[in-house]
Amino acid sequence: MELLIICLSFGILQCSSVGADSIIHIGAIFEENAARDDEVFQLAISDLSLNDDILQSEKITHSIKYIEPNNPFQAVQEACELMTQGILALVTSTGCASASALQSLTDAMHIPHLYVQRNTEGSPRTACQLNPSPDGERYTLAARPPVRLSDVMLTLVGELRWQKFIVFYDSDYDIRGLQVFLDQTSRQGLDVSLQRVDRNISGVFSSLFTSMRTEELNRYRDTLRRAILLLSPRGAQVFIHQAVETNLASKDSHWVFVNEEISDTEIMELAHSSLGRMTVVRQIFPLWKDSSVSCMRNNHRISSLLCDPQEGYLQSLEVSNLYLYDSVLMLANAFYRKLEDRKWHSMASLNCIRKSTKPWNGGWSMLETIQKGRITGLTGIMDFMENGSNSHVQFEILGTSFSETFGKDIKRLATWDSVHGLNGSLKESRIENGMQGVTVKVVTLLEDPFVMVAENILGQPKRYKGFSIDVLDALAKILGFKYDIYQVADSKYGSQLPNGSWNGMIGELINKRADLAVSAITITPERENVVDFSKRYMDYSVGILHRKPEEKINIFSLFAPFDLAVWACIAAAIPVVGVLIFLLTRMQMLRSQNPPGAHHTSSMSNSLRSAIWIVYGAFVQQGGDSVVGSVALRIVMGSWWLFTLIVCSSYTANLAAFLTVSRMDNTIRTFQDLAKQMDYAYGTVRDSAVYDYFRAKGTNPLEQDSTYAELWRTISKNNGQDFSVSSPSEGIRKAKKGPYAFLWDMAVVEYAALTDDDCTITVAGNSMSSKGYGIAMQHGSPYRDLISQKILELQEKGDLDVLKQKWWPRTGRCDLNNHSNAQPDGRSLKLHSFAGVFCILAAGLLLACLVAALEMWWNSNRCRQEQPKEVAKDYRLERVSGPLTYNDIATASSEGSKDIWTDRERDWDEAEAIDTGQGGEPGTGASAYEQSFGRGHGTQADPRTIYRDLCPGHRQHAAQPAAGGCARLPGHGPVCEHLPPGASSWGGPDTGPGSWQHPNPSSQQLHHALHPMQTQGSQRGPVPTESRQDAHANVLPVSTRRTHPRSY
Repeated sequence: MELLIICLSFGILQCSSVGADSIIHIGAIFEENAARDDEVFQLAISDLSLNDDILQSEKITHSIKYIEPNNPFQAVQEACELMTQGILALVTSTGCASASALQSLTDAMHIPHLYVQRNTEGSPRTACQLNPSPDGERYTLAARPPVRLSDVMLTLVGELRWQKFIVFYDSDYDIRGLQVFLDQTSRQGLDVSLQRVDRNISGVFSSLFTSMRTEELNRYRDTLRRAILLLSPRGAQVFIHQAVETNLASKDSHWVFVNEEISDTEIMELAHSSLGRMTVVRQIFPLWKDSSVSCMRNNHRISSLLCDPQEGYLQSLEVSNLYLYDSVLMLANAFYRKLEDRKWHSMASLNCIRKSTKPWNGGWSMLETIQKGRITGLTGIMDFMENGSNSHVQFEILGTSFSETFGKDIKRLATWDSVHGLNGSLKESRIENGMQGVTVKVVTLLEDPFVMVAENILGQPKRYKGFSIDVLDALAKILGFKYDIYQVADSKYGSQLPNGSWNGMIGELINKRADLAVSAITITPERENVVDFSKRYMDYSVGILHRKPEEKINIFSLFAPFDLAVWACIAAAIPVVGVLIFLLTRMQMLRSQNPPGAHHTSSMSNSLRSAIWIVYGAFVQQGGDSVVGSVALRIVMGSWWLFTLIVCSSYTANLAAFLTVSRMDNTIRTFQDLAKQMDYAYGTVRDSAVYDYFRAKGTNPLEQDSTYAELWRTISKNNGQDFSVSSPSEGIRKAKKGPYAFLWDMAVVEYAALTDDDCTITVAGNSMSSKGYGIAMQHGSPYRDLISQKILELQEKGDLDVLKQKWWPRTGRCDLNNHSNAQPDGRSLKLHSFAGVFCILAAGLLLACLVAALEMWWNSNRCRQEQPKEVAKDYRLERVSGPLTYNDIATASSEGSKDIWTDRERDWDEAEAIDTGQGGEPGTGASAYEQSFGRGHGTQADPRTIYRDLCPGHRQHAAQPAAGGCARLPGHGPVCEHLPPGASSWGGPDTGPGSWQHPNPSSQQLHHALHPMQTQGSQRGPVPTESRQDAHANVLPVSTRRTHPRSY
C-alpha cells in the first residue's frame, strides 16, 4: 500500500515537473545514503499539489540532486547546475561540511536556502559552525533547531545531584559539542571524566583488565556507577552488554542515554540490557492520537502515512525526514503569501562560473517572506528567529526504577523545552517516611536571625530560636522526629583545611558526630563533595553592610540652585543696568526744555544711587514705583523686568527641587562601587563560604571581571587579619562603629540593619550566585530526600514565606530603602535649609545698625563744626537785610514779579561774599541792601525797629527765641508769624476758640506761601478759597539766608 501511494505520488510529480509554464520551481540536494529524504520530500510536494487551497492554479515543480556524504565541492557543483535552471529556493539535507559550502554559495547568489542537518550514522548531533556572511545578509535558514543536548544534560545532572560521573561519546561524535557542558560543570565544581568509545566496543573493556590493576579497576567500577552515554542506539546496546558481561556494571548504577533519535523498540532493548537504573533522553513531536485531527494542519491536510502514529511508515522515519517535510510546507506558505500580495519575483537563470553574474534581485524579498512565515507541521510549530534558526524543540525523559521488577517498565518522568525547562520529577517512586520516632543529633551555629539563644529556664537544656529553628521544628512536626541540638565548638560553618580535613559543622558531619547541620549554612559544590544537602529553603546572596553616610548640612544651600558664575553675572548686571538708567535719565533731562535747576514732577530719581536702587527693587520683585518717560528707558526697564522674571522663576523652581529632594551621598551600591572607593575598608569572615568565594573568583586567571581581584587583595591582606573578622557579630559591630563595609550573607546583614537600635547602618545587595541555604547531613544520608520533599511542600503552601516575614519584617523600626541618617519629611523643610537666609538677614540688620551709627556720628560732628559759622552768618545777613514781610511776599506773588527776589538775592550774594572773604569790602553788602530796603520802605533803621514797625502784632516764636524777635526754623532764618486779632499768644494758654494756631512752618508751608499758584496746580484737587486766604493771611516765612523759591 505504501509503495502504491509513493508510486502514484511520483507519477503526479513527474507530470507536474514537466510543466514548462510553471513559475514555482525549487531545487533539492540530498546525500546518496539518505534514501528517505528523497521520499519524504517528494511526498510533501505531492500533498501540496493535491491541495488547491494553498497554491490553487499554480503547481510546484522541483529538481533533485544527489551528492556523496561530506563532499562540499560536489555540493557546490550541483547547486550551480540547479541555479542555472532557475529556482526560487534550495532545500538541502547534508552534513556540516557540505552545508557550510552551500551557505557561502547561496549568500553570494541571494537564493533562499532551507537547511536540515543530518546525523552521522545515528550518533548524537553536534552543532554546525556556519560561515558568517560578509555583508551580514545570511540566506540560509536552519529548519532543524539547534542542538540543545548540553542544556538537557546540565538539567539532569542538577536534578540527580551528581557530583562525579563519566561521559562516553562515540567516535563519530564531535567532542566540540561538549564544550559548553564541560564549562558549566567546571564552574559548578563537578568531577567529569571523558572517554571515547571506538567502533570495536568489545575491545574497550577487555583492554581494561590487561592495563589496570585491581585497585584501579575498583575505582573505575565506582566511576561507572554514574555515566552519560552519547552513543548511537546500536552502539549503546553493545556497550551496556559488554559492561554487564565484564562485571563492571552493578545494580546500583545509573546510566543516562542521550540521543535525539531513538525508537521505542530500541529503548526497551536498552532497558532490558542494563542492570541498574536507565534514563533515556530523546526528542519528541506533538503528534495527536486522533488521526482525523492530527492530519489537518492549518489550511492543508497531511498524508495519513505521516500524521497517523498507527502507521508503521512514520515510526521508520528519521528526525531529519520530518523537518524536510515541514520545510516544503514553509516554502509553499511563503509562495502563497507572495502571490496573494502580488509581489512576485520571477525566477532567473544564474551562472555561478561567470564573474559578471549578478545575484537574484528577488532573493531578499523571498527570504523575508519565508522568515516571517509560521506553520504547524509534523514537528510542531516552525518559524524562524532573526538569526535564521528554528527555536521550537522539546525532549522527553524516560526512566526505569531502581528495582528489577519495576525497572523493566519504561515511563515518562518529565519533559524539557527551551522555554519552560524541566517539567516533571526524576524521582523513581514516592519516598517512604523513615524518620517517624527517630531522634537525630543536630549541630548548629549562632547566627542572627537563623539561630539565636532563647530565654532558658534554670535547670533546663539550652533552648534556641530563629528562622532555621522554625524550619527544623516544622519538619520535625511533619515527619515525626525529635532532635538534640548543640553548638559547634569552633564556631565555624566548615571549610577544607590544608591537610584535607574539614572544620566547623561540616567536620562534625564528616566525623559522624552529628546527623544534621542547621544554621545559615550555604550549599556549595565543595561541601556537596563531602556531605549531602537538602533542597534550599531560602535563596542566598551577599550583602554589603555599612554605616549610613551622614547628611551634609549646608546652611547656604539657598545659593545651590545657581552656579557661582551665574551669581557673579547677576551681581554684575545690577550696577551695569543701574548706570545705564542713570545715564539715560541725565540725557533725557538735558534734552528737555526745563532748566537744570527746575523742579520735575517725575519720580524717576536722577542720582546714581537711586537708579541702582530702582534696579534692585525690580530684581527682587518689590517694585521701584518709577514713572519712565523715554522709549529707551522703557526698553531697558522692560528688558530688565523680563530678565528678573526668568531668573527668579528659575531660581524658585530649582530651589524647591534642592530643598525637597534629599540628595544623599551613598556611593556603595555594588561590588564595583566598593572596589573603587577609598573611604571604607571592607572584609568578611575568615574561613567562610564568602571568604572562599572571593578567593576563588579573585585568584581565577580566567575571571574577566577585575573587581573580584581587587576585592580579594583587600580582604586577604595579611592573610585576612587586617580587614577580615573572626565572626559575623564582630563584623556587624565593626560596620556600626566606623567606615567599614562588612561582606556577609544578605539575610544576616539585612536582619542586623532592620533591628538596629539607632538605624545607622544600611545594606547594599549584590547577588553572588544561584545558591541557597539548606540543611546539611552525612553523605548518603537516608533523610535527604525526605527532608527535601517536605521543604518543597512548605514552599508550595507558603509556610516558609510566613516565617520569612516573621524574622524579616518589611515594616519595622528601620527603613532599608533609606540609605542615609537623614529623616526627610516631604511636608516640611528643616531649619538648616533656611539657615543661610536668616544669616543673611542678621548680617543685613547688623550692617544697617552700623551704618546708622556712623551717620549719626558723622552728622553730629559736622553740625558741631558748622553751627558757629551758621549763627554768625545768620546774624550778619539778618542785620543787613532784615526779614521779609508778608506784604512783600504777597505783592510779589500776586503780581508774578521776581524783582524782589532778584534784588534780595543779589544783596545776599554780596553779603555772603564779604562774609566768606571772597570779594568786596566790609559793609558793602549791608549798605547796598540797606539802601535797597530803604528805597523800598523810605527809611533806614535798626533791623529790629524795622521789624517791629513792619510787623505789628507779631511775636517771637516760643520754641526758638531769637534776637531779631522771630522764630528760628531748622535750615531757615528767623520767621515771623502773624498773630490774628484777639489771639494773645502763639498757641499759648489764652488760646481761645477763635485763636489761630499754627505749628512751626514746614518747607511745604513755606512753599505754599511763596508759590500759591504753583502749589495749587500741583495738588490733585482744587484748593478751597479759605485755604488760599489762610495761606496769604497767616503764613509769613522770612529768611535771612538764600531761600530762593526755586530751592523749595
